[in-house]
Amino acid sequence: MRYTKTESKTSPLITVELNDGESIKTEPGAMVFHNGKVSLEGKMNGGFGKALMKKMFTNESFFITTATGTENGGKIGIAPKGFGDIHEIKVGPSQWLLNDGAYLASDATVDYTTKSQGIGKAMFGKTGGLFVIQTSGEGSMLINSFGSLMEFELDGDQSIVIDNGHVVCWEDTLTYKMEVASGTFGFTTGEGLVCRFSGKGKVILQTRNIENFAGILSSFMVQ
Repeated sequence: MRYTKTESKTSPLITVELNDGESIKTEPGAMVFHNGKVSLEGKMNGGFGKALMKKMFTNESFFITTATGTENGGKIGIAPKGFGDIHEIKVGPSQWLLNDGAYLASDATVDYTTKSQGIGKAMFGKTGGLFVIQTSGEGSMLINSFGSLMEFELDGDQSIVIDNGHVVCWEDTLTYKMEVASGTFGFTTGEGLVCRFSGKGKVILQTRNIENFAGILSSFMVQ
């Protein structure tokens, strides 16, 4: 994927270059503009059964948009629906697990499916509920966040603890378990439940928690 990104960390825009016949897949509604040398086609997100699973269990769109260059020099601008940064992950050398809403775009050679993460993590975690998104194929994928993105790489001898509302994605070589931050369900610090990642691989977090932000907004709304 050949692209450029604007400098903004809170509301960036990606411009992707597409020559004749080249394609990318994007989240529906992500297109901001194209230069007339690009065609757009909406398709079910992996066939009816897979698309339904993704929509029901991960809140991903039932449809996916494919943008294809109709001649050399095609350009399309894409952006996420919310405020936050955009980051590229490489799929193929390793596969990734993504939280709800993290997917923005990918090469046509990259796909993703739903994956069960077990009832315990679904009951107590916010990293996707019972199902999360697992990548497949090989190529580039663009993810987006609420706030900025930070990447940590674990070497197998260490672990990292992340508030479960801040987890965006992680390599499938890592394992994680849910823990109480402190006290009784974290009430003494207000942190609640956290994810402890261990193993060898990368984990990416977002610097803001959308549920906390929604709580701030709700306090100003007239009841």
